Amino acid sequence: MALQAILFDFNGIILNDERIHQELIDQLILEENLRPVRGEYRQICLGRSDRACLVDLFKRRGRFLSEAQLQALIARKHRYYQQWLEALEPLPLFVGLDDFIFQARAAHLRMGVVSGALRSEIEPVLARSRLAQHFSVIVAGDDIPTSKPDPTGYLLAAEKLDCAPGECLVIEDTLAGIQAAKRAGISVAAVANTYPFHMLQRQANWTVDALEDLELDRIRDLLSRQRA
Repeated sequence: MALQAILFDFNGIILNDERIHQELIDQLILEENLRPVRGEYRQICLGRSDRACLVDLFKRRGRFLSEAQLQALIARKHRYYQQWLEALEPLPLFVGLDDFIFQARAAHLRMGVVSGALRSEIEPVLARSRLAQHFSVIVAGDDIPTSKPDPTGYLLAAEKLDCAPGECLVIEDTLAGIQAAKRAGISVAAVANTYPFHMLQRQANWTVDALEDLELDRIRDLLSRQRA
């Protein structure tokens, strides 16, 4: 079974913005008269949607959010995030992204984005960076009710691209994302943008320090031989 499609995570693979997400989550917690805890964002939120992150963070503090309260928090964070994006020029895209997309296009591979981020956060970045034309499918955090490590997002993206999971490759940077892809039956190439190399290597099929180190031709050959 030959490789047909590549599914990219967004935050931590395309856009280098995990630091700002942590700062905005901490800001929300402070605004709600609560206190951020060092290391908690990394433990609870990395690779997951804002919905899942906020529910768990507030539950840890004994506060259970109604749907209206949760939506208000998500909307507030989104406003803060949009203000940050609008003020930023150029966008902090990861080194090697353009070259990797060029390789994927040259190999006639379809591409999609699967992320816990909101669609209204993903699409403007892809448009501003002139990458939107390369991604025929986006599965965002507001498209599905679950968050990584649940595999629903990756399964839906593969279906929309008309590919079997075994014909896809996922590019991820978090443990939750790797778990989601594996549960969907998709091979994973992990990039050590967010977690240390050795932590990702234990779970991913391939691990590299940077996207520019990922050898797409070699991966395609290995996957083809494994599935022959």
